[in-house]
Amino acid sequence: MARLAKKSGAVLIINQNGVAYPGWHGKGWERANRDMKRLVHMADYVFYQSRFCKESADLFLGERQNRRQEVLYNPVDTSVFRPHGSRDAEGGTVMLLAGSHWSPYRVMTAVETLGKVRKENDRASLRIAGRFCWRDEKDARREVIARARELGVDAYVDITGPYTQEQAPDLFNQCSVLLHTKYNDPCPRLVIEAMACGLPVVYSATGGVPELVGDEAGEGVPGPLDWNRDHPPDPAELADATVKVLANYEGYSGKARLRAVNKFDVKPWLLRHEEIFQQVLQESTAQ
Repeated sequence: MARLAKKSGAVLIINQNGVAYPGWHGKGWERANRDMKRLVHMADYVFYQSRFCKESADLFLGERQNRRQEVLYNPVDTSVFRPHGSRDAEGGTVMLLAGSHWSPYRVMTAVETLGKVRKENDRASLRIAGRFCWRDEKDARREVIARARELGVDAYVDITGPYTQEQAPDLFNQCSVLLHTKYNDPCPRLVIEAMACGLPVVYSATGGVPELVGDEAGEGVPGPLDWNRDHPPDPAELADATVKVLANYEGYSGKARLRAVNKFDVKPWLLRHEEIFQQVLQESTAQ
């Protein structure tokens, strides 16, 4: 389709997220990148969703000879994703793990983190929202509950299942902290949406997430850059980071919201696309 469109005089602009690599994709990662590589090199302009996205694309897809490109982070509508009043202190600390869970380590790491946080904060609980994707949903759920029971925290784990984009703002506002355990996540909009709702982020400081959270909107647990295997963040370190955030919760929460508004609001993102669309179209017409 892209070839036919360009042959007819259209311009091609790509929004480039992550790439396939051995660590998470396994066998066949080269084949998975094949069409993506063609599109990226065929494009008249490329928006990379993070610096990490560009670095991984350069490595696995090859650097573009056409230098018309830039990093433009995923956006959030901060008028929709926003804090809904003050959070109920009587409800305790609710750690949120959300999104589509393709690897069991993401969920098991969160459950283990809860067990360690509760040693410091016995009012802490974990809400797991989103799909379990690594196996049949019912079997995965039983697996998670069994692990929580082993750790003695099953009474404090709430598995709520899939949610819609429309339900997401309310979900975030019912929780205290976003726990993001995925290794090498390229540019998760989930993190930006949570920040816009005033949730500090405790996360694996790998991939593009450190670029999103910065130094003020949460606490990260460092990990190595490895393309050959995943490195789940250490639950003890995640627990320490969570306790640190909770000790200055209002400060982290306010800065998370401010960072989302100042750096990731959807309006400048749309304006930048409009500018580039017009520029590339004008250049194409002039040729």
